[in-house]
Amino acid sequence: MSKAQETVLEINLNSLAHNYTFLRSRLKSETKFMGVIKAFAYGSDSVAIAQKLEEIGANYLSVAYAQEGVTLRDAGVRLPILVLHSQVVSFDTIIERCLEPTIYSKRILTEFIIAAEKHGQKNYPVHLKFNTGLNRLGFSESDVEEILEIIKKTDAIKVASIFSHLAASEDLNEKEFTQNQIASFTRIAKKVDAGLHHTPFKHLANTSGILNYPEAHFDMVRSGIGLYGFGNEAKYDERLIPITTLKTNISQIHTIEANQSVGYNRAFKATKTIKSATLPIGHADGIGRIYGNGKGIVSIEGSPAPIIGNTCMDMIMVDITGIDCAEGDEVIIFGPNTKANTFAERANTISYELITGISQRVKRIIINK
Repeated sequence: MSKAQETVLEINLNSLAHNYTFLRSRLKSETKFMGVIKAFAYGSDSVAIAQKLEEIGANYLSVAYAQEGVTLRDAGVRLPILVLHSQVVSFDTIIERCLEPTIYSKRILTEFIIAAEKHGQKNYPVHLKFNTGLNRLGFSESDVEEILEIIKKTDAIKVASIFSHLAASEDLNEKEFTQNQIASFTRIAKKVDAGLHHTPFKHLANTSGILNYPEAHFDMVRSGIGLYGFGNEAKYDERLIPITTLKTNISQIHTIEANQSVGYNRAFKATKTIKSATLPIGHADGIGRIYGNGKGIVSIEGSPAPIIGNTCMDMIMVDITGIDCAEGDEVIIFGPNTKANTFAERANTISYELITGISQRVKRIIINK
């Protein structure tokens, strides 16, 4: 039986390359590809992921906030990096570290122009985000004329791209809504092109947009969750490989007699004699309390072992009755065969929340054969 010394998150860059190649195969050869590296590269390792994507041919990277981009620049990443949620307080940093801001409101536009002029910039690349139905960030279609007038009054910035974000591209029951978003973005793009002296490139499709709406590919696509091994549909999940495996080990095994309890608040009470294993991973590592009391199921020697009782900060207890295992044996929380989306769905959440929540105290191990 395999032994594990500690809790680790293995990150397989070969699987990342596989996923990138599959997603690229859905595109025209001239379509650019942006890898989304926000949130520690969806809970993995942003530097390792960015460096691998740069190596295998990605055209752009994106992060949520400027400091995430700074981390990549400090590691020597040279690809263009789009900051998806630019904040005024970060504008100096964005310019100093050659990051590219998303401009999503008139306030952000005017403040960034001030910052760019202060730094003596000319034609600094910015990206205009339009709201086509997600109602989160972005200009409206009716703003086009006004914002272009503001932009024409300065040479400090230049529009590198315009983009929007699909709200339900993974849900084919919302096909009409998505097609309306595509149509809205197309109208906006035509208005922007007509009002500028150059033609910025366009991007709209996320992972599910890549897979389900080829008409939404435009000049570039953005992929986050797909790169990390999830396609939001069973038929695409089969073609992708989850790049992370969360492993831990059995610290101790107990025999729990009938009527004895396990864990805080006596949340689990045995109705018969069982065996439990205590694992060194808990809600401080990203396995939240929502996975307690049977909702989370780990894998030990290929057998399912449900979490019993409440998840503790640093430990969980699982039922190993009938499993041939010993203290020190390896436990898989999720990975290519025990998938994070399945683990998450049992607790009525999504893979995104689970994988991005893995604590930074969990040791990362990079596999790049």
